[in-house]
This record gives sequence, C-alpha cells and structure tokens, in this order.
Amino acid sequence: MVVVGYVPRGSSRHIFSMRKANGREQERPSRRTLKSDLARVDAHMVRAKEYRELPELTTEMLARAKVKKGGRPRSANPRKLITLRLPEDVIARWRATGPGWQTRMAQRLSKTR
Repeated sequence: MVVVGYVPRGSSRHIFSMRKANGREQERPSRRTLKSDLARVDAHMVRAKEYRELPELTTEMLARAKVKKGGRPRSANPRKLITLRLPEDVIARWRATGPGWQTRMAQRLSKTR
C-alpha cells in the first residue's frame, strides 16, 4: 500500500509525494466508507512518465504546507525514568495483577506522600 500526497489543480489532482504506508496506515478502512477499488490502487506501478507529470514544488506550495508533528501531546505531569531494586516476590505480585501493574504501582506510591 502507498500513501499519495496531492494538490488540487482545477478539476484534477497533481501528485507531489508517494511513499510506502507505515503500520498505522496499513489498517484499511471498510470499502463502504472508502468507495475505492483498493486492489486496483495497490496493483498500480508508478511509471517514469507519471513522474514527469508531477509539478515542481514552488515556494507558494511550500508556504501553504502544514507541518504535522506526530506523537502524544506533552503531559502536564511527565514521568521520570529511575532505577529501583525491589524483591522478586514484590514484582511478581504486582505483575500478577495484570496489564497496567506499573501504573497501579505508581498510583499507590503517589498516595504515600
């Protein structure tokens, strides 16, 4: 699967970027919501003549571009990485409580103030 970037020009679209999709983008939406023939799109191989059709990037195009920074928003209370040595049986009991045990341990420790 590829991700295509394009700019609308009149009634047509001009491609300015093509790359392989990342893992998150690989998750396909349903055909009903996408309304596209994904098999045909996936089977398409970009040819040299298609690259010649691509417009050169202008300063105007770059000025209209929006930079999206990925990742999570900054936390108001960020965590700090430390090393803590605990007895094995203590860790085993916390792990036995299931996923999220480290968060629950941090909550319990924050109550001891």
